Amino acid sequence: MHRLVPLVLAALLALGLPAAAEDRPTLTIYTYDSFVAEWGPGPALKAGFEAQCACTIDYVASQDGIAALRRVQLEGATTKADLIVGLDNFIAGEARATGLFAPHGLSLEGLALPAPWTDPDFAPYDHGYFAFVYRTAEIAAPPATFEELIALPDDFKIVIMDPRSSTPGLGLVVWIKQAYGDRATEIWSGLKPHILTMSKGWSEGYDLFLKGEADMALSYTTSPAFHAVYENNPGYAAAAFAEGHIQQVEVSGVLKSSPNQRLARDFLAYVASAEGQKTIPTTNWMFPVIDIGDELPAAFGTPPVKVLPVDEATVTAGREAWIEEAFAALR
Repeated sequence: MHRLVPLVLAALLALGLPAAAEDRPTLTIYTYDSFVAEWGPGPALKAGFEAQCACTIDYVASQDGIAALRRVQLEGATTKADLIVGLDNFIAGEARATGLFAPHGLSLEGLALPAPWTDPDFAPYDHGYFAFVYRTAEIAAPPATFEELIALPDDFKIVIMDPRSSTPGLGLVVWIKQAYGDRATEIWSGLKPHILTMSKGWSEGYDLFLKGEADMALSYTTSPAFHAVYENNPGYAAAAFAEGHIQQVEVSGVLKSSPNQRLARDFLAYVASAEGQKTIPTTNWMFPVIDIGDELPAAFGTPPVKVLPVDEATVTAGREAWIEEAFAALR
């Protein structure tokens, strides 16, 4: 009896009739919670890709891209994930070392990142710059360096994220190390009285800031654009630090164990296309990785004047020691 199923399906296809929904392949994507939120890029990218792929996307959200990677590391080759969306240039080295990821196989010639992107394993889909965001009605003269932030009264509070579970949290560790080198411990010690909390993920931490529980929060230079465009509230700004800022590039990776590798690569290609990239600025509130012209809201402004160089190999080799250095100073 079961031998009739392929014959019936072939007949339906020959007649141009759709196959049953259960015959559509499912692409399982591990990602982070804000990506799949109703205001995030996930829903629009899902709808756009499903309209052309004859497939179904199933998002499995964790609090952060690091958490998604940890889950895949635990599951190994038995993971149900076909790809991870939400790794970044600071965790890519560790992800690569797991041996769990396949080359993405995409052409990277049309990208418009500040520096050429040649990574064969992880494909970029947006980028941004870490910064501390504040309310302009409350802070007329924001700190312009980490040292100025440290010098403020102890009741001036900030929210940061845990570098062990959050890509922005890890980004702050890298930022301070790149900017201050051997003085990083001094900066962390100075920040200690100002830290209201170290949240597990960005969404949780930024929400505390929005509720008025802190004066500033670690986020991105593009976060004020969200408030200006989405909420029609121009009352937020990102503090420009003279030491310079660091660039985060968010990336996706296809799992070697995936039975749907071609479909996964098609999804990455769609996200990097003009149609996919036009959804990024006003849903993920990051810069796109291709030039979308006037589709980029003016509220995004321009990248920071000074951007600190970050080398993947250096970050991969030093990350754990830098995190321990930070926690030792905060104890």
